[in-house]
Amino acid sequence: MRKVIPDAPHEVMLVLDASTGQNAFQQAKEFSRATDITSLAVTKLDGTAKGGVVIGIVDQLKVPVKYIGIGEGVDDLKVFDKKEFVNSLFSKEDIDK
Repeated sequence: MRKVIPDAPHEVMLVLDASTGQNAFQQAKEFSRATDITSLAVTKLDGTAKGGVVIGIVDQLKVPVKYIGIGEGVDDLKVFDKKEFVNSLFSKEDIDK
């Protein structure tokens, strides 16, 4: 890439599958050893996976979450909203179950 764009890459985004749970933390740690991660995308937040492990990864690696995947379609990739994410972790629907 640097042959075409000398200051590439502009971003190194790690994409994590929320359904892997705590294994995602280990994946992020190992990936960060190989390269400088600049942001995260978290997929599969549409099922039972809450993605709570993301809080620990963000805290440990000091990188922001930019996108979340909430389904399988192209339109299901959304810009991450931290307030909406935290609210979903403590939603009343889950407390009632």
